[in-house]
Amino acid sequence: MIKRLRLTLKRDIDESYDILIGHGLLDNIPLDLKRSPVGSKYAIVTDSTIKDIYGERLLERFKEENLNAYLIDFPAGEESKNLSTVEYIVRRLLQYGLDRKSAIIALGGGVVGDLSGFVASIYMRGISYIQVPTTLLSQVDSSIGGKTGVDTADGKNLIGSFYQPKRVYIDPSLLKTLPEREFISGLAEVVKYGVICSRELFEYLESNVEKIKGRDMDTLLHIIEVSCRIKKSVVEEDPWEENKRTILNYGHTPAHALEKLSGYKCLHGEAVSVGMRISGWVAVRKGFWSIDEWERQNKLLKSFGLPLKMDFNSDELIKTLYYDKKVEAGTLMFVLPRRIGEMASIGGRYKIPVSETELRRFLLELS
Repeated sequence: MIKRLRLTLKRDIDESYDILIGHGLLDNIPLDLKRSPVGSKYAIVTDSTIKDIYGERLLERFKEENLNAYLIDFPAGEESKNLSTVEYIVRRLLQYGLDRKSAIIALGGGVVGDLSGFVASIYMRGISYIQVPTTLLSQVDSSIGGKTGVDTADGKNLIGSFYQPKRVYIDPSLLKTLPEREFISGLAEVVKYGVICSRELFEYLESNVEKIKGRDMDTLLHIIEVSCRIKKSVVEEDPWEENKRTILNYGHTPAHALEKLSGYKCLHGEAVSVGMRISGWVAVRKGFWSIDEWERQNKLLKSFGLPLKMDFNSDELIKTLYYDKKVEAGTLMFVLPRRIGEMASIGGRYKIPVSETELRRFLLELS
């Protein structure tokens, strides 16, 4: 005889949070947290590069406000985005006595944010965390939406969780110290937003290439705010990436594979740029997108100094693509544009199947 017990759990959880954007925001974070606390004590998690540029400075501001804070750093680079670094951070959190009422502050780019968020999601079964992005890519994209994770030998972000931050502080003035290559890399994500959601943003980018490349602060503030508004609205509609949110992955299916095949020598935005050219061509060849708009996208990417091509073996690329999280029943799935500012869908679904035979042919046409 089998006895059945049902444990019923129905919960409405409010995971809303503020995204604060403004010049000079970094130095005011401790004061804001003093007025509106997120934790009883804080661990500033950063990388070895940002530690020297902004980490020590932020720690000092916490001390000035008489807040308990500690600084934890790890070697900069995608190579650190793994479970070994997660374990290292956890050990340091324990050494500093952080408990379930404490909070992590992720100070850095996408690697720092993804790692810190993942640690926060598993440390003592979950503690609060705050995003303080220091790169253009993380300010416009990865710091918002709660995607956290680490890489494995098989691919990017294969271990991770959806875990929303409690607050995001975006200070565009931090971009003044960002190396040129990383700055340019971040622009790929901004172009992506234009292609997937906003013709107005795309045209603004076309009209302001030199101001953006020159890091005009007012112009950067504008594109950061618009990008954050787009990301915010998509995440609000589909927080768990069940459908609409997949459009944010435009260009990322080939990009993640390209990053892995390069040994992570290429930057994420560089791979996304190449991935947008590939995915865009798939859209053209499958009849969703016009070749004129595909070329217009590529022209804008090139005008920012982003790459459109990388050396890769098609067989290796396709093999690596099968580790992509969008694969369904062994079929490759892409998100594809219909026109600048709008993505294609079939039956209301944004993930569009692409056969291996088709993809091989399309890649050959681009070579």
